[in-house]
Amino acid sequence: MLQGDNPESVRQRCDVIVIGGGPAGATVAPMLARKGYDVVVLEKARHPRFHIGESLLPANLPLFETLGVADEVRAIGMHKPGAEFVSPFHDKPQVFHFADAWDKSMPYAYQVRREEFDEILIRNAARQGVQVEEGCRARDVVFQADQSVVVTAAHDDGRESEWEARFLVDASGRETFLANRFQIKHRNPRHNSSAVYGHFRGARRHAGTEEGNITIFWFEHGWFWFIPMQNGITSVGMVTWPYFMKTKGTRSLERYFLDGIDSCPALAARLDGAALVTKVEATGNFSYTAERNHGPNYVMLGDAFAFIDPVFSSGVLLAMNSGMVAAEVIDTCLSRPAEARAALRRFDRLMRRGPKEFSWFIYRVTNPIMREFFMDPKNIFRVKEALLSVLAGDIFGSTPIWRSLRIFKTIYYVANIVQPRRALQGWRRRRLNIRKVDDAALYNA
Repeated sequence: MLQGDNPESVRQRCDVIVIGGGPAGATVAPMLARKGYDVVVLEKARHPRFHIGESLLPANLPLFETLGVADEVRAIGMHKPGAEFVSPFHDKPQVFHFADAWDKSMPYAYQVRREEFDEILIRNAARQGVQVEEGCRARDVVFQADQSVVVTAAHDDGRESEWEARFLVDASGRETFLANRFQIKHRNPRHNSSAVYGHFRGARRHAGTEEGNITIFWFEHGWFWFIPMQNGITSVGMVTWPYFMKTKGTRSLERYFLDGIDSCPALAARLDGAALVTKVEATGNFSYTAERNHGPNYVMLGDAFAFIDPVFSSGVLLAMNSGMVAAEVIDTCLSRPAEARAALRRFDRLMRRGPKEFSWFIYRVTNPIMREFFMDPKNIFRVKEALLSVLAGDIFGSTPIWRSLRIFKTIYYVANIVQPRRALQGWRRRRLNIRKVDDAALYNA
């Protein structure tokens, strides 16, 4: 141990220090520990702690097996065989079943309470030899001339610690530890949205095997999620445009949220008689990206690099997948430095692939032409199976969906050409939706 600049702190050494103990950090850390590295995770909170993002994707399941937590996640999860879309402009909902995707081996996913799910992951990391420091917030980082990294952190009992590491992983989520310090985080101008959310007890669910389906409700100002979980709890969130957030006025956040639900009759019917059991909270600047995701001795994972609209429940998958990829890349950087540059380039490509593939659909999902495709999908050239594979998160493996997705996109573009007035109306509406509104006016409860 070395004495740090602060006489009250003691500098400790490790191979890799991970800032953040959510799904990204709690994936990369045990994978590196298995390879023999000394890994420390700094987590500002203490598990269990509340978090949104409760809907998982089928492509998460192989990752659970690799980490060794599949049975634990199954025990807390609500079985999720598909996703339902409800549009006010269509007579009936459309249900997509994951069993109909291109790869039939991942026919379901889970809905989970994140405080339970995240605790499973972080405890698994500790069992596999990771030093987990909870209640420990990273405060500063110094990149030294010898390529080592020094992180200063404050414990919630008042202590201060320093760690010197060979490599830094930023898995800090929406706190975006490095992106903020580098001043490289930018609001996504193509999807400027906000979210308001809470948990309900007693919401009306579908019968039988469809009980666990996530439901997406479109409404005039965005969309709602409806996520059934175990023990009768349902997560409901409103993802909306900043201009609509500004109409909150003097209403409490809770009243604004409940009024928004009332403006979506299909959702209001599902919540008739249900009780709100958590405080209503809001998150602004919902979609963003950083200019870069790596350097010679650091990487940025999951939400620490980019966050996209959660309409396709991609957040946990992108976080965990980035952790798996990062473990291999970091191993290369530390054990075979001559190959580091190529490995980091590959990491960059894979980190950008997920947001890119999901965002193409996200940017267009409120377009009336795209909505028609979602509400009445056809499987010509297997495009429905390919679309389902995207909804399942199967975009990183070898499933041959790309030709069919190109055909789907071509059909969409042709539909816009042959319906120019409708396409123009959709474009204009989107331009109005994503216009910037002063954040200071939006999120006061």
